[in-house]
Amino acid sequence: MDVKDFDYGLPEELIAQDPLLRRDDSRLMILDKETGAVRHSIFHDIIDELHPGDCLVLNNSRVIPARLHGIRKGTGALVEVLLLKRKSDNIWETLVKPGKKCRIGTEIDFGEGRLTGKVIDIVEEGNRLIEFSYEGIFEEVLDALGEMPLPPYITHKLQDKNRYQTVYARYDGSAAAPTAGLHFTEELLERIHEKGIDIAEVTLHVGLGTFRPVKAETIEEHHMHSEFYMIGAEAAEKINRAKDTGHRVICVGTTSCRTIESAADENGRLRETSGWTEIFIYPGYRFKVLDALITNFHLPQSTLLMLVSALAGREHILSAYREAIKERYRFFSFGDAMLIE
Repeated sequence: MDVKDFDYGLPEELIAQDPLLRRDDSRLMILDKETGAVRHSIFHDIIDELHPGDCLVLNNSRVIPARLHGIRKGTGALVEVLLLKRKSDNIWETLVKPGKKCRIGTEIDFGEGRLTGKVIDIVEEGNRLIEFSYEGIFEEVLDALGEMPLPPYITHKLQDKNRYQTVYARYDGSAAAPTAGLHFTEELLERIHEKGIDIAEVTLHVGLGTFRPVKAETIEEHHMHSEFYMIGAEAAEKINRAKDTGHRVICVGTTSCRTIESAADENGRLRETSGWTEIFIYPGYRFKVLDALITNFHLPQSTLLMLVSALAGREHILSAYREAIKERYRFFSFGDAMLIE
């Protein structure tokens, strides 16, 4: 399958640069995955599309301020380091810019020496393993020195870093936000719960591999990076109950979707588990658990666009995207939402 089959043209002014004042005031496109028919709504009215007995699956991973600006010791050259994956207490796999001169043994100062790092290895795709040294608690040092790792298409400075965080974020570990969840408020989630809809929380620490462009010419040649996930016993029970009683499992975001699809057995059953997933969902994939998906509008030729095309069909998705562009929806991380049902 050709990657170029998942391309579309997007006017640059439709890329949302800032979050809305209120999270659930974003627009909502509702797409019938069987017919391709679309309806238009507002996100806070999504409760009208959910039914008692349905199970809403949230990814409760928390974004860390993973972007660090440092100075290379000995040269004074500026270096940007993006934390990707924690390998042990003080060792992280990172993306370093510029990377070529950061050879093994290179030392980097952050925050006038409050945090220092040493390149100890070069791994897949040129990523660097960096061992950090500091006094105190790493998370507190990172919170003081790090920036939220906003995608490169967002050029505005984020005024409140909590707006690149879901209201239900619990466990530190993501290098990017599970952005479909950014539309929910605590009040909306409470109303959903009161309506009799189960809410199951799972965890997948989002890496950058999901968002990187597909460089292969065909989809089948592309390899996904691994990401760590956890599903607790309570979440597994809620999801299984929805399936057993004929109700829907509705994932909030592609990360929740990939978590439960990775963990399900051949019968679509879940249990308490954790592990690493490299699942790549594209047209032809048969979903084992998911029935519906709440998601944002995704980049052209991205693995996320391929995932939603697996659910609703490529033609239906691209037609819906053309409609969204015509109706001036806002795209990508801080943009509007879509419910595929």
